[in-house]
Amino acid sequence: LPQRLAALATTAQEEARQSRQQLLAQRQEVARLQEQLSRARQDGERWASALQRAQREALEREATRGAEQARQQELIRDMKGRLLELLREKDALWQKTEGIDTPMPSPAPHDAGLCARCHKDFRLLSRRYNCRLCQGKVCHACSVDMGKQGRCCLFCYQQRHPQAT
Repeated sequence: LPQRLAALATTAQEEARQSRQQLLAQRQEVARLQEQLSRARQDGERWASALQRAQREALEREATRGAEQARQQELIRDMKGRLLELLREKDALWQKTEGIDTPMPSPAPHDAGLCARCHKDFRLLSRRYNCRLCQGKVCHACSVDMGKQGRCCLFCYQQRHPQAT
């Protein structure tokens, strides 16, 4: 019986030692899991903070975009109003100028011996020129040299080059 008790005691001691080792391993596992849980909570807090920051920034961008869109719509409204004003002004000016006819160059006189503009006689010292635009006969004083295009009367030149007046 003492041997049996000794064997049982040895077995019990061995089981106790194994139980202690298992308990130690389980405690280490619990500590490792608690550390992972702590890191996961910290990561969760960081992600929650990043999410809140991103939501705040998105709301700010949305508010800025809304304000910019309102400014652009106001600008478009102003531009349309200005366009209508300009169209009305153009119509008013067109109506004012509708009755105004552009003067046509006077036809050449039947007497080919007189200048169509100043009615001076053509003689030996007063040369006669054909206007390239209205085909009238004009003297040197009433004509303008247009280079390769030839000469034209002052009236036609002023109509073609209004800045020269």
